[in-house]
This record gives sequence, C-alpha cells and structure tokens, in this order.
Amino acid sequence: MADIPNSIASYRALALQATCHAVNQARDRHSAQEIIHNTINRLAQQIAASIAFIGFDCRLIVLPEYFLTGFPMGESLAVWREKACIEMHGAEYEALSKIAQKHQIFLAGNAYELDPNFPHLYFQTCFVIDPSGTIVLRYRRLNSLFAPTPHDVWDQYLDCYGLEGVFPVAKTAIGNLAALASEEILYPEVARCLAMRGAEIFLHSTSEVYNKNLTPKDAAKISRAVENMAYVVSSNTAGLANSTIPISSVDGGSKIVDYRGIVLAETGAGESMAAFTEIDLAALRRDRHRPGLNNLLSRQRFEIYAQSYSEAQFYPANTMLNQEVDRKHFIQTQQQTIERLSQLGVI
Repeated sequence: MADIPNSIASYRALALQATCHAVNQARDRHSAQEIIHNTINRLAQQIAASIAFIGFDCRLIVLPEYFLTGFPMGESLAVWREKACIEMHGAEYEALSKIAQKHQIFLAGNAYELDPNFPHLYFQTCFVIDPSGTIVLRYRRLNSLFAPTPHDVWDQYLDCYGLEGVFPVAKTAIGNLAALASEEILYPEVARCLAMRGAEIFLHSTSEVYNKNLTPKDAAKISRAVENMAYVVSSNTAGLANSTIPISSVDGGSKIVDYRGIVLAETGAGESMAAFTEIDLAALRRDRHRPGLNNLLSRQRFEIYAQSYSEAQFYPANTMLNQEVDRKHFIQTQQQTIERLSQLGVI
C-alpha cells in the first residue's frame, strides 16, 4: 500500500457551517474589507471553540463557499473585482494562515480571487492552507454560469498552469486532498479527473438550499463519494446576511460522507459545528486495495469514453480570452449552446 510518509491513519474533520456576511451593499473596497476582516475574526473564535469541543485531533476544517464576501448580485465584473476579490498572496490569506498555524490544522475554503495573469478577470477559488500556513492547493471553479472560469480563457490558462494546475491534488499527511466548488458536485467529470490524480478526500465548499428531502446536490455528494471511493466533506453556509435575498435561502445540511456513501455526520440549519466525524484514512486505503465488485476505481475503463468526450463540443472554450465582457455574456453563451445542441439533435 502506497502510504504517504508520516500520514495520519485517522483524525477528525469538521464541515463548519457559518453565516456568510455579504459585501454587496458595501460602499467601496475599504468598507468591504472591514466586513471581510470581521468575518475572519469571528471565524477564528468559532474555530478555536469548535476544536476545543471536538478534540485536538481535529485536523481538517472546511469553510463554506464564498464565506468572506457572498456572491455578486448584478455587479459588473469590474465592480466585483475591485470590491470583493482578494489577492493571491493578500492579507486575507495571511490572516487565515495564522489560524491554521495556531491550531495546526488544514483549513479549506472558497473565495473570489484575483490573478495577475488575468488582470481583467477573477476566479472563484477553492484553497487549502496547511498547518505551516502554506497554501498547498488552489483550485479554480471550472463550471459556473455567472463567473469567469479557467475554461473561458482555456488556452492561456493551460499555458500558465498546465493541466495539473486545473485539477490539483495536494498529497498531505492527512490524505490526498482535492476541492469541488458548490454546484460542481453535480459534474461527475470534475471529481473523476481529481480521483484519477489520487484524490481521497473531496473538500466541498458550498452555499445551497437545504431541504429535508433529498436534493440533487445531496444525491450527488453520495454518488461522488461512492464512484470515486472517497470522502466528501461538504460545508454549507448558515444563511446569507446583508443581502437582498432572504437570509435562510442558503442554510443548513453540512455533512460528511464516507467512501461507501454513508453519511457520517450532518447538521440542520443555523451556525453549527455538529457536522464533524472521524476520517479513517487507513480504512479508505484498505478498501481501495481490496479486489472485488465494490472496488469501482480499479474497474474503470476510461478508454471506452475518451473518444466520445474528445469529439463532443458543448459549452465553448476561450469565450473570454481576448475580450472584456459584461454579465449578459454568460447567459447569451448558454443560450447559443442550447440552440446549437438543439439543431444537432442532441437535445
């Protein structure tokens, strides 16, 4: 069994369900940064208290989607870039790194981020900070209806970061970590490409509707866990404050699913540390090395599907490569894709 040196056989993980305080109504970047600063201070206290309650073997904490800022509500790309997006090596990451160092944890989250290689854009970025305070994983969301993605500047993005930068997996002492952003849990190809690179634990920062009935996203969390033989640590928001939408529209249901598809921990609505459980890394690795019907990873025949994928052209790449766009671009591109697929008889 190919264990990572100094790996931890088991530990506890927490999907911390916290309220997102949006910056949409902030007057300018300075006002938005005050909100962000207050959020980080509040989370520092919640993380410290949660670890004290859960136990000091809590080594992984996942924060919700865009927990620092909320999401754009009609702002242009330029306005959101100026007001709500953080620098790749900015003060926000420094403050979060100090939290990870203080508690000796891996801290994962999701934020809108600037990249000097793409000065007119921003990306929705999932990150992981290790106990030394180092960012060991930076994943940019690939599927988004209303935000730029690496696929929109595909050729240039590959030149900058390569395919491994598109699908990063961080091999750490607590396992091989990979990130999925929000609704990307519904895209099995993203998780599969990460599993191909060794992902064992999917860190899923999300902000979604919570329902006592099984939602498509919750069904997908179980599916992604089973088909990739991986843990899913899914952290939802505990409501979206300072926004025009009702605060509890995206609230509740943070959970941790194991590699068999069993929900090990789950919480209801509101701010909560209840979604924590043991991550049994040794057991996961034993199952991945066990021959039999249930070892789905070892039974994959990717060559069967490769040609169909390479020949398919659905949502186009590079639509934002050499031009600035407004928000109408996203829905217009989707509409054009739907029309083309309809003409081809695909839909």
